[in-house]
Amino acid sequence: MSSCSTKETRVNKVTYSQPHVVAEYPHDPNAFTQGLEFFGERLFESTGLYGSSSIREIDLQSGSTLDFVMLDRDLFGEGITFLDKNRILQLTWKSEEALIWELDPLRIKNSWKYEGQGWGVCLLDDGRLAMSNGSDSLSFRDSKTFEVIDSVEVTLDGVKVEKLNELECDDQTVWANIWQTDRIVGIELSTGHVTHVLDASNLPLDRESMVSGAVLNGIARIPDSENFLITGKLWPKIFEVSFTSD
Repeated sequence: MSSCSTKETRVNKVTYSQPHVVAEYPHDPNAFTQGLEFFGERLFESTGLYGSSSIREIDLQSGSTLDFVMLDRDLFGEGITFLDKNRILQLTWKSEEALIWELDPLRIKNSWKYEGQGWGVCLLDDGRLAMSNGSDSLSFRDSKTFEVIDSVEVTLDGVKVEKLNELECDDQTVWANIWQTDRIVGIELSTGHVTHVLDASNLPLDRESMVSGAVLNGIARIPDSENFLITGKLWPKIFEVSFTSD
């Protein structure tokens, strides 16, 4: 009985912290960020809004755009992740279409269809894709066919966590932006339990000068580092942060 109780306590333990800012970088204030992803040392971004959606490679230090392709005007860009060494998957919001891009130069190779909305996506170490649709659920998909394999409901202390948005896979944890909030949550893959809640309201931004839609969105784990990049829609900065509470 004692061991069961200890196990339950460990599973449900939640860490609360704020990100520690390590560095700040310039970011295009006109970019409606929907996804942020490293491939090696190269940084890619997906932007949204009808008529303005794009996929782009950006230079972190300068904020300049290195490569850039606009989506069709009837597509609203969403989250991105790498499928392999030369392909990026980009979701769309309501078009039920996932675009598969090739690199150098960026160009659409093909696409997959799916049901419902697309919000965030990331590639797990076991080859599955984790995907969000704005609800409290994460679906797990085959990275070769995009077929749904499984799903999990995300909860914090037994309460559903809705509006799961941009995702970043990090070992056995999926980090998720919560839409229209300053929160990022760390989700345990096997259970859907939130194990870490990050309050990013401490980021040094002049929020009074920003429009109402300029919310936190965009997470990218920095390769060979414990740090992450985080930004937001229409934000003038990208922040390098540590998620630890130290």
